[in-house]
Amino acid sequence: MRMSLPYAILAAITNQPCSGYDLVKRFNKSVESFWSASHQQIYKALAQLERLEQVSFERVEQRNRPNKKIYTVTEEGRQALQSWIGESGAIAPTKSDLLIKLSVGHIVPTETLLQTLDVYYQQHKEKLKSFQTVSKQYAQVPQLSRESQFNYLTLRAGIRQQLAWIAWCEEAMGFLGQPVAVREPSSVG
Repeated sequence: MRMSLPYAILAAITNQPCSGYDLVKRFNKSVESFWSASHQQIYKALAQLERLEQVSFERVEQRNRPNKKIYTVTEEGRQALQSWIGESGAIAPTKSDLLIKLSVGHIVPTETLLQTLDVYYQQHKEKLKSFQTVSKQYAQVPQLSRESQFNYLTLRAGIRQQLAWIAWCEEAMGFLGQPVAVREPSSVG
């Protein structure tokens, strides 16, 4: 079975119930290394999970703001997630606008490609820096909880992916005749 947003949501709220709004923030902060979803996609998936009785919610009244729902995973949701974890699957295909653009790069001037590659290069460097900042927070904890150990492992995968994209962008720019002038030492920390 392929990864789907409902499983990502179940995983995100298994250990910490939250509102849809908080879930969107959590997605943008903690699972961005391996999954992304829009606000609208998350709320649609939450509604689907409610229909399947895999999440439930408690309505919390708020003053001067709309009431909110705090979602928790039900036993049915936990069983679905456990079953999904045990499934073997194929490697998910890479989805990259950059690779599509590059596959037809011959129809634009090389300078256009180099500018595009540089934008992606800078974005990957920024994302790596962000992930490494979070990684340093984990390093400050003398002994990680079991939950934190698994969160850390997913973060490490995100760091490795960013390092690979950075190295590939450097290679591609060099191949197109513009080596990256200042190479920062690649580290996995």
